Amino acid sequence: MIITNSIAKKNIANYSNKNNKLSRDIKDGKLFKIIKGLYETDPNTPGYLLAGSIYGPSYISFEYALSFYELIPERVNTITCATFNKKKKKIYDTNFGVFTYRDIPDLAYPEEIILKIEKDYSYQIATPEKALCDKIYTLSPVNNYDKLENMLFNDLRIDEDEFKKLDLSKVEKLSNLYHSTNVTLLAKYMRRYKNEQYN
Repeated sequence: MIITNSIAKKNIANYSNKNNKLSRDIKDGKLFKIIKGLYETDPNTPGYLLAGSIYGPSYISFEYALSFYELIPERVNTITCATFNKKKKKIYDTNFGVFTYRDIPDLAYPEEIILKIEKDYSYQIATPEKALCDKIYTLSPVNNYDKLENMLFNDLRIDEDEFKKLDLSKVEKLSNLYHSTNVTLLAKYMRRYKNEQYN
């Protein structure tokens, strides 16, 4: 269970020196520090369940989500998250893993996010389409289909079979929100690809 500093102190309201008691609880393995002012009661809690509490508003996206959906073959250990209006990339290196947070455009932020419940925890993660759009938004712009294919299937190592399962309508909707050359080109590329499949 995630516990904030104020909740932790409320739980030990009977102690005169709450900071000392908190320090003892951490030393005795009753609480496990995540970041300053945030604790976890179970040291085995997977990091992705904590990502939204560490820094937010945020949701899991980019490489971690692409790996989660098996769009890329690599296992990604860093928990990569999207934010908005933060202006600056943030990195937290904790006992529960490394977490990174970076902005995407405000208009795109609230779209295509899934709320997942796991035991007593909840977390937000991008849909596969959103995770891909978020990722290519952060990359240097490309201006033709050949370069886009190289970006997708060579640089990012996107699985072509999984790529075929992506929902064109979601990517087209998202493409209007990023004002990104790469995301716009992705929507056009997918539209052409789908048309070729049905002709």
